[in-house]
Amino acid sequence: MARGDSDADRHTPHPTPQERAARGRAARKKAPRSGHADFTPAEGRPDPVDIIEAQSATRVQELIPIRYGRMSESPFRFYRGAAAIMANDLASTPNSGIKVQLCGDAHLLNFRLLGSPERRLVFDINDFDETLPGPWEWDVKRLAASLVIAARENGWSPKKRAAIVRAAVRGYRERMRAFAEMGTLDVWYDHADMEQVQRVAGPRLSARGRGAVSKAMAKARTRDSLKAFDKLTEVRDGQRRFAPDPPLLVPLDDILGGAERDRFIRELRGLVDRYTHSLPSDRRHLVHQYEVVDIARKVVGVGSVGTRCWVLLLLGTDDEDPLILQAKEADRSVLAQYVGASQYDNQGERVVSGQRLMQAVGDVFLGWDRVMGLDDVQRDFYVRQLHDWKGIVDPTIMVPRGMRAFADLCGTTLARAHARSGDRIAIAAYLGGGKSFDRALVEFAERYADQNERDHAALLEAARTGRVTAAAEGAPTVGTGAPTVAAA
Repeated sequence: MARGDSDADRHTPHPTPQERAARGRAARKKAPRSGHADFTPAEGRPDPVDIIEAQSATRVQELIPIRYGRMSESPFRFYRGAAAIMANDLASTPNSGIKVQLCGDAHLLNFRLLGSPERRLVFDINDFDETLPGPWEWDVKRLAASLVIAARENGWSPKKRAAIVRAAVRGYRERMRAFAEMGTLDVWYDHADMEQVQRVAGPRLSARGRGAVSKAMAKARTRDSLKAFDKLTEVRDGQRRFAPDPPLLVPLDDILGGAERDRFIRELRGLVDRYTHSLPSDRRHLVHQYEVVDIARKVVGVGSVGTRCWVLLLLGTDDEDPLILQAKEADRSVLAQYVGASQYDNQGERVVSGQRLMQAVGDVFLGWDRVMGLDDVQRDFYVRQLHDWKGIVDPTIMVPRGMRAFADLCGTTLARAHARSGDRIAIAAYLGGGKSFDRALVEFAERYADQNERDHAALLEAARTGRVTAAAEGAPTVGTGAPTVAAA
């Protein structure tokens, strides 16, 4: 090394903003913006039921009929559980070659109200089970298709559906262009405080819409550990325990007995101790002030049904000082087959790292670990609070005007998440100031909604012919009388 040279002298300089913008504009040649309108099932497209069954093969088998039952209820419920199917379809669609950290399952119900550590109510993405780096277009397309599918179930016309999708994509495009002009720290600190959202969006909503937002915010503030504590637990033999609600909530004592039970309790207690090493030291100290007093298996979501999910009841100073943690199994992302494996060996760490990168604010208890099951199979988990001011807007009670405002908020939120991890300047330059991409996504979303309806019909046919078993919510499912050791 010559005198005066240093690592700083030899580093590769960052591209200039002008070079990044040029990259984005050049990507239009590879993937014209109007070309995103097309969706044609690829030749040799796999049977959608085969894809779902392949996912189910490694899950808790007695819970699989609940998954199929929930997915059978409607095309939108099916879509919520069909991220793996859409990942396969998106892999054959055009993309600009610009990558971001993807949510991987950016449908409209994965955008919701959340509580910040400062006890402010914010709007953000919530679910990161499938997160991986990949083409930014995939998240936008999954959001757009979900809006059309929900609007169809509400019986709205193509014109109204198109306006909703345009609102989401325009929100994404315009917000990304704004982020391209901002400093890096300004992008990182940006977040959607719900009180500010109310002030900005309020004039665009009807009185009914404004009331619905206020009601959702008030309800979200009640959804915390104390509310979950009251709903999910009871006093039994003088001790606070989870209240059985099989098959949706089953205490560990009702699944395992004897030495197997004792061994698995030790393993899950160890999970709480070990996972804290993935937390900052102050939060590790906070968790260690609580004691695990009960454990139960919980059924969550639609696409996640059958994955191993444990809820852990912890108490602090007394029975009125609870904390409920959720330890959810993290499997390989459905995107990995198409974008490459995660850099993280632990899939729980993959989920947590993606969430921390994409969310503006996060759960202070979010972390990860690995658990040895009673079948001697190690499984990865991520841990978070079960409830922390979480609130969701029900699309079935929305009016078109309200869903347009909601779609715009989802689009801007997704843009912020992508801007934190990807080249916001290149994406903004690719999108431009016109509406070419907006119009293309309207067409894509309608075409993919058609495909989703065909796939939903395929699942209904599989259930009718006995190829799969779909249980109505609350109905008995296969094996619930005698859970298997593999369920752990």
